[in-house]
Amino acid sequence: MTESAKKVAQEAEDRLEKVAANIRERFDRVAQGSFTDKIKEGRFADQLDHGVDRARADERRKKQGGST
Repeated sequence: MTESAKKVAQEAEDRLEKVAANIRERFDRVAQGSFTDKIKEGRFADQLDHGVDRARADERRKKQGGST
C-alpha cells in the first residue's frame, strides 16, 4: 500500500472511531434517562407484583385440589 493510501485509510478509520464514540455517547444518554425514569416511576413494579400474585394463586389452587 502506498503512503497516500495508508494516510487515507488512517483518516477514514479515525473519522469512523469518532462517529462510533459519538453514537455510543448519545445512546447512553437517551437509554439511561428513559430507562432510569421508568424504574423510578414504578412502571415495572406492577409486572413483578402480578407474577408473584399469580404464582401464589396457583399454589393455593394446587393445595385446594383445583385445576390450573
